[in-house]
Amino acid sequence: MKRSIIYQAAFSLVELTLALGVAAFCLIAVLGLVPVGVQTNRNATSQTTATNILSSVVSDMRATLPTASTSTKYGIRKAKDRTTTVCFDGQGGFTTLGINVWTCPANYYRFRLTVKIANFPSGFVYPNYADLKLTWPAAVDVVNNPTIKPSGSVETVAAFFNQ
Repeated sequence: MKRSIIYQAAFSLVELTLALGVAAFCLIAVLGLVPVGVQTNRNATSQTTATNILSSVVSDMRATLPTASTSTKYGIRKAKDRTTTVCFDGQGGFTTLGINVWTCPANYYRFRLTVKIANFPSGFVYPNYADLKLTWPAAVDVVNNPTIKPSGSVETVAAFFNQ
C-alpha cells in the first residue's frame, strides 16, 4: 500500500527570521522615541509649574497693601530698583533669600525667581512695574552670570499701584 504525502502549510526558517528582523527594526524605532517623549513631558511639567508660580507671585504682589514694603506671602520687596530672589522647590514651596543673595542650592530647589522692581518718580500716578524672571534649574544664576543658559525660563512683567 502506498501512502500519500500530505503537505502541511508552515513557515520556513527564512520567513521566520525575516519576520523577526522586521519586528525588531520597528521596535527599535519606537523605543528610540521614548526618551524624546519623556523629555517633552518633563519640559511641559516644568513650564506648567513655572507659570503657576508666576501667577501666584503676581497675585501676592497685587493683593499686598500699597503701604506694605514687602509682599505678604513671598516677602518680595516693593521698593524701587530692588531685586529679590525667591527659590522654589518642584512643588512650589519657597524661601525668600533677600536682596543680593543669589544662591539657590540645587539639592533643595528647582526654580529661581528674580524680581526687579522699577517705578516712575514720585508724584506720578503710574504704577510700579515688576520684572519677574523664573528660571530652572535653580542653581543657574542668569542675572549675575548671563553666559550660562538655564534649561528653561519664563518671564513676565506685572504692574501694581503703590498708592
